[in-house]
Amino acid sequence: MKAKSVLLPLLLLAAVAGGATFIYPLLRDFAAPGSALSATPPFLPRGVEAGGGATEDDSGGPSTPRPRVRAPDFAVEDAEGGETRLSAFLGEPVVLNFWASWCPPCKSEMPEFNKVYEEMGADITFMMIDLVDGQRETVETGTRYIAEQGFTFPVYFDTSGEAGYYYGISSIPTTVFIDKDGYIITGAIGSIDEQTLRKGIGYIQ
Repeated sequence: MKAKSVLLPLLLLAAVAGGATFIYPLLRDFAAPGSALSATPPFLPRGVEAGGGATEDDSGGPSTPRPRVRAPDFAVEDAEGGETRLSAFLGEPVVLNFWASWCPPCKSEMPEFNKVYEEMGADITFMMIDLVDGQRETVETGTRYIAEQGFTFPVYFDTSGEAGYYYGISSIPTTVFIDKDGYIITGAIGSIDEQTLRKGIGYIQ
């Protein structure tokens, strides 16, 4: 655990805060709904190996195998100081967003995340995870920022560095889309807009 807590601040210090760089598959280049989609995950979390699966071609028949990557479980602190695990939401589509209050691109996308959450939060679980390093980012600074902005989405605090470590977070914001069966479908590094967020959600509903 000590190694994780040391690693996270180093990763955050190396984060590229500007611009949106999408990881494969590119959300903006997704095929139209109903056509064959590449479900190759955006990254392979630490200690997780891809398993077998199958896509469908345009005619609905089987096509080439594709990896299915189960989202690693982790524990974070909720707004009341209790523990919440990702696995508690198995059976629900989940949007993970890794952020910090000092990160301008994180701040730029949050109003759109809040808008979509207020519209779709009954059907989609949002986990807005503040990467707390105890120095540049604390529970207090994150809590204060959310309160000042009046955001209503659920906020969690990665005080141990566990979530950031297992998801290999090296740049923020990072968003990960997980289906109801607990598999990573896609994700993005960098600030995303409302349209892209909705597109990602469309593939986990």
